[in-house]
Amino acid sequence: MEAETSSASSPFNFEIVWHLPAGHVSLLTLKIEAKEEIFPLNHPFRISRGSRTEAQVVIVTVIDGEHMGRGEGVPIVRYNQTVGSLLAQIESIQGVVDLDRDKLQQLLSPGATRNALDCALWDLEAKRSGNRAWELANIPIVDQVETSFTISLDTPEKMAAAAQGYSKSFREHDGAPGPLKLKLYGGDDVDLARVEAVHEIAPEARLLIDANESWSVEHYRKTVPALTELGVELIEQPFPAGTDEVLETLDHPIPICADESCHTTADLPRLANRYEAINIKLDKTGGLTGALQLYQRAHENDFKILIGCMVCTSLSIAPARLLASNADWVDLDGPLLLARDREDGLHYQNGKIGMPTSKLWG
Repeated sequence: MEAETSSASSPFNFEIVWHLPAGHVSLLTLKIEAKEEIFPLNHPFRISRGSRTEAQVVIVTVIDGEHMGRGEGVPIVRYNQTVGSLLAQIESIQGVVDLDRDKLQQLLSPGATRNALDCALWDLEAKRSGNRAWELANIPIVDQVETSFTISLDTPEKMAAAAQGYSKSFREHDGAPGPLKLKLYGGDDVDLARVEAVHEIAPEARLLIDANESWSVEHYRKTVPALTELGVELIEQPFPAGTDEVLETLDHPIPICADESCHTTADLPRLANRYEAINIKLDKTGGLTGALQLYQRAHENDFKILIGCMVCTSLSIAPARLLASNADWVDLDGPLLLARDREDGLHYQNGKIGMPTSKLWG
């Protein structure tokens, strides 16, 4: 893959043209293994659709006898994915000859299964070549990027307390907290109070909000003017993906970001008059390969980019971290929600993420 830029010395301001090479890793000599792993969370994590106390992930390992590549996928209940369905899909391609990243795109539809396999193949190629994954892809990167931190859906008081706890560590280091991403729920009419409470306790924090498809048009019209006054800079997926055409008729004083409405490049044409930004998640695009394609097409069509994640470990974040150097917003805080991360996990400090070590991925 080649990335052509207009300013190599300024990685945040350039025109990107990705050229995706074939990934030539043959299944003739590969052993593919997959298993479920469970990571407890620090605290229950709640959004409009439900809550969880642990992260369930599927880790895929591809081995050629000398080198090993790994990838992680997170089953998304919203799309009827389970650990069992991921493992079954992986088993279904065990006999495929000459599997590479290009063929993988044809064999499996976009989703968590393809993500885990695609990222494992990228990792294997990096290990085989002795180069880092971003060098193979010729992706401009920076050593550290700032990520938002997600405040789980709760009462205004509890969300404010969570924001205060997170912001306290920054104040101890004489710094301002990174962006806060607030999970909201239009069904209970308390969203504005939630945002006001967080803003009061952490007035210096930039605010992003995510409704996870839970708002009505009435709620949008009633709430957005006040959110504008509070300085909210992004609203993610306010309406259900199947009814988001209403965004074409509403004012957008705050940019609107598509999440559930955007999975792959095929979704972009219908989003043009509805959203200003898209959330790229590898578990939706089906891996780094698909994410690079979506990043390119979105950039060409003037969408702003948020790089997001599921509740996951550093193994999921590492491939997405490659895209984060050039995104408008970064929401890669999955490991911060865990009671423990993987060994050799990504380094998070003062709201910033370093680059992955070769022991972790790529």
